[in-house]
Amino acid sequence: MNIIITNSAGTPIYEQIASQIKAQIMGGQLKEGDALPSMRNLAQDLRVSVITTKRAYEILETEGMIESFTGKGSFVAAQNPELLREQNLREIEKHLIAAADIAKRSRIPLSDVAEMLSLVFEE
Repeated sequence: MNIIITNSAGTPIYEQIASQIKAQIMGGQLKEGDALPSMRNLAQDLRVSVITTKRAYEILETEGMIESFTGKGSFVAAQNPELLREQNLREIEKHLIAAADIAKRSRIPLSDVAEMLSLVFEE
């Protein structure tokens, strides 16, 4: 599992860990039933506190992304395809809103933005 921690991000480390694991689940790199590293091993790998990894796993468990079993570990939970699709649509919408704001401020016409999106989407 590839997780990159940034101290200058302004986001708590546990949130960075949770969001990157969530992105890997939503992106299909982690599949249903895949085992996650133990909290202790992940903490050692990332050189952070076990409390930090515990908080990240708790967030993921609350969101239904993972399931944890005492003595067995944490695993990627079965995902509802409709829920995953909805989460992905929300993420896309967030980025499109930011792009639209930039385009409006720069007076770039919608047709140019649509053409750029079409080109990027086809790559």
